[in-house]
Amino acid sequence: MQEYRELLLQGIKPLQIELTDTQIDQLLAYHGLLVKWNKAYNLTAVRDPAAMIGRHLIDSLSVLPWIGEGRLLDVGSGPGLPGIPLAICRPDLQVTTLDSNGKKTRFQVQVKAELGLDNLQVINGRVEAVEEPPFDMVISRAFASLQDMLDLSGHLCAPSGVFLAMKGLYPDSEIEQIPSGYTLKESHRLELPVSDGERHLLVLGSV
Repeated sequence: MQEYRELLLQGIKPLQIELTDTQIDQLLAYHGLLVKWNKAYNLTAVRDPAAMIGRHLIDSLSVLPWIGEGRLLDVGSGPGLPGIPLAICRPDLQVTTLDSNGKKTRFQVQVKAELGLDNLQVINGRVEAVEEPPFDMVISRAFASLQDMLDLSGHLCAPSGVFLAMKGLYPDSEIEQIPSGYTLKESHRLELPVSDGERHLLVLGSV
């Protein structure tokens, strides 16, 4: 446990984000549940618990500086990434996670119960079939191409809201195929201490 705490503390240092001891404890508790459940339910292809700290927790937390106020939807959340780490670190934020895989959403419901995350809502379903009031932010981590993300979840984002797409290499070809009515507002290269390569955050919105 101490090894994972040190990896987490070391990883968040370059991100310049302030976390309380309670939030660190909750992130490590989530990590522990992910390691435990992954053995039986194949929630993530990352098997090494130490690697999960960097590739899942730190990666999810790297977007915190660009998370605004209001309601956030995490599309294709899998085992709750980045939605659950964001819900832990931003208790003022209403986070909804969405995934069509029942095993993964059952895991998320268990995490919500064990960690007492009152600001987290978990939905099991397909994004195109979900009917919810529009969200201020729609985030996705390796869920789909930018075109598919906008086409499938466009109805879930408020007119003044933003889409936050977490990507690896800068996706030039995907940007060229952004559907009409949408535009790339910002792009940020994420400086991660532990990474298999480049990471970018793209912020998109209505024209």
